[in-house]
Amino acid sequence: MKEKNLNVENETPQEESLNNSSRRGFLGHLTKAAIATAAFGAIGAKPFLGGKSSEVAAQGLLPSTLARATAARDYRINTAINNFNKTYIGPRPNNGDEALYGSRYFANYTKGLPHHSNGEVDPPAYQALLAAINSGNSADFEAIPRGATPFRKQVSPQAGFAFDLEGKDAFSYIQPPPPAFASREIAAEIAENYWMALLRDVPFDNYATNPIAIDAAADLTLFGADFKGPKVGGQVTPDTLFRGSTPEDLNGPWMSQFWYLDANFGSNGISQKIRTVSAAAGGGAEYMTDFDSWLAVQQGAPQGQDIFDTNHLRYMRNGRDLGQWVHVDVLFQGYFQAFLVMAGMGVPLDAGNPYSNSTNQTGFATFGGPHAATILCEVATRALHAVWNQKWLVHRRLRPEVFGERCDRASRGIINYPVHPDILISLNSGTRLGKYFNTANKLLPMAFPEGSPLHPAYGAGHATVAGACTTILKAWFDGNFVIQNPVLPDATGQNLLPYVGPPLTVRGELNKIASNVALGRNIAGVHWRSDATESLLLGEQVAIDILQDQRASYNEDFNGFTFVRFNGDTITV
Repeated sequence: MKEKNLNVENETPQEESLNNSSRRGFLGHLTKAAIATAAFGAIGAKPFLGGKSSEVAAQGLLPSTLARATAARDYRINTAINNFNKTYIGPRPNNGDEALYGSRYFANYTKGLPHHSNGEVDPPAYQALLAAINSGNSADFEAIPRGATPFRKQVSPQAGFAFDLEGKDAFSYIQPPPPAFASREIAAEIAENYWMALLRDVPFDNYATNPIAIDAAADLTLFGADFKGPKVGGQVTPDTLFRGSTPEDLNGPWMSQFWYLDANFGSNGISQKIRTVSAAAGGGAEYMTDFDSWLAVQQGAPQGQDIFDTNHLRYMRNGRDLGQWVHVDVLFQGYFQAFLVMAGMGVPLDAGNPYSNSTNQTGFATFGGPHAATILCEVATRALHAVWNQKWLVHRRLRPEVFGERCDRASRGIINYPVHPDILISLNSGTRLGKYFNTANKLLPMAFPEGSPLHPAYGAGHATVAGACTTILKAWFDGNFVIQNPVLPDATGQNLLPYVGPPLTVRGELNKIASNVALGRNIAGVHWRSDATESLLLGEQVAIDILQDQRASYNEDFNGFTFVRFNGDTITV
């Protein structure tokens, strides 16, 4: 693995591409007061070298409260200037579908807007959405037409405009464009979504012998390099099915140990069993499987409630359970629970923590448990701002439930949508997806009554928060620590059984819980594989940027956080 040192002065290749003319153009929009403040902090004030009181004292500044206030001001201003100097200011590309199909907008997110009877959005309604995004005026967002009465509301379309007080600004992040509507890669992604729906009620640990899982692996293999999921020898196997792509995702059980091991929230014992949707008649309900209900959901009409299994709480053991968990979770919840599990297991601090080998001190308000726990919430809010900026202001990617309808219309010759022929071949083949979707339609069955939430697909909020929060935990704790007495659930989800296999490390299981959450949203039908994988990386970068900002604020002797990124590189921040 490569090792990198990401000091606050270092720049990524993306950041190095910033040209001076772009910066000058941006500065032209700043107020005179803002420019004066920036100049005073960067040039007029005595430079502040770091966060240590000892450094302030060396400059002859203590004990003056004014001197401390000046140092605090300089730290904040210089950090902001540093972030500005690393920012790429330029166009942020999307996949081009909106411009390509702009007369009908059938390849973009349109949920909650008025739709025609053929399932396509009313173009003036979509143009009103674009006008609000381009103006940024709250009144324009209030004027966006709605498709149903009563109606569900659009979710935080203005959140991407929010400013943050640490880390890089949401507008400075770039996610690569998602696969285009007509591409073979998106055809492979929707094929995976169909197979995920078919396997929702099959325990993950039964995939190796399940005939549907075996068919799924064979079908996805036929998409070759355009299917980006993990493979063994170029083949998708039942064991690699629906797993993430981090280096440790294929090690051990499908689900992370952090879903099962004991946790205590202070004096409160936390059961890892969940309330899940009904297992009656072999599984939970499937929704939006006819065109009328699908269209009502696209118009934003409210839907019914989940039907719960009232007899038992269960350990998560299949896609249905995981889908329900990611349906109602608090976004940083899984990683806070992982933190509690690690604290209870006595996982040591990372060797770079200034208190990992201290004789006389221990961490608490800094570099201790409260610091780690609260920063999970802190990075989660910044991650949401960053990804909501991508969702609404850049990509506006359609949800799988809509692409499934486009595939249904095209496969039955109703509307000639330009979907890639390989997905139509699979849907109409008696040995591939068509073996299971040979009924009246080929709509994608949804795990939630309301289908996807009312915001665009790319990037994924859950995955971005997962990437940010697990990065914090990897920075804090020893990732090489081997988890003792690992377990896995039985097929009923009522009991835990001993796991026997290769050792499971903290780092691997943190990577795995991030992938579980990200791909769990896909299993429910509301996201794509590229939403998951790319958004983990976005969240990781958000966390790194915040750690960089905070590094100079500490008084302790501290050489930086060292951890392994999702791509396997070891870095020091």
